[in-house]
Amino acid sequence: MQPRSPSIQECPVGRAVETVGEWWSILILRDAFQGATKFDEFSQSLGIAPNILSRRLAHLTASGMFARRRYNERPPRYEYVLTDKARDFFPVIATLLAWGNKHLAPRGESILLANRSDVRPLKPLVVDAADMRPITLANAVVIAGPRASRGMRARLASLKAMNAAVAPAGD
Repeated sequence: MQPRSPSIQECPVGRAVETVGEWWSILILRDAFQGATKFDEFSQSLGIAPNILSRRLAHLTASGMFARRRYNERPPRYEYVLTDKARDFFPVIATLLAWGNKHLAPRGESILLANRSDVRPLKPLVVDAADMRPITLANAVVIAGPRASRGMRARLASLKAMNAAVAPAGD
């Protein structure tokens, strides 16, 4: 059972995790970004049980990450096409790949993200669109948005990170 507290449902991170946080979902999206669209392609690549794959594909479709499109009439067969919402998730996958290579590949990287035109390895970095500076734990803080509830505003105000004297250190 997924948590349903107001602070989780109001939080964009909580809603994102509800949509794609289950690990099979992220791996399905990873494969879709590499061209997989059909049930059998996902099944073969992931080695996932068919019932779990069916549930994850149904959830990702209901969540708006995939559009289901029939490609065969008899028997009826469908492919799962990435939506714009799913394409917007690609930087998350790229960042996970870079983090995994940095912290979880003690013998070296087995997969790299590369520039499509010259196959130069890319190093993903999250930056602020306004000034192109890296966003780090040291220079970022979460604040209430215009639609934040009173409860969310109180929760955010109580966080240690909001107090500059106890803000996390380091870049």
